[in-house]
Amino acid sequence: MNCAEIIEKNGNLKISEKRTISQDYSEIVIDLGELEKWVNILTDYFGPCIKPKGVKPSKEHLKITSNYGGLYINQILFMKKDNNKEEAIAMFWPWQDGQHVTLKIVKFDSK
Repeated sequence: MNCAEIIEKNGNLKISEKRTISQDYSEIVIDLGELEKWVNILTDYFGPCIKPKGVKPSKEHLKITSNYGGLYINQILFMKKDNNKEEAIAMFWPWQDGQHVTLKIVKFDSK
């Protein structure tokens, strides 16, 4: 499943803003109230998150996310691997306003 399919498959959930929707990269803004629903959806696809909110990101987490804005302690990171190689990541970035969250989903070329 590509990034756009994950977003479109769950189009019944409220999305405040669709910034980018493509096969390899999608970025949307959701309401904080929808966060748990999106976390459950991504858990079904990726498995449990590898960096929950409140946990300091490791050097590996920072390296994986560096091209997409990095990762901070208040963010959530999911990763799916294929043959021990990163295949896709998803990151939740809570906003300072306490009402919105940016969701970024990135699919890597697994070749």
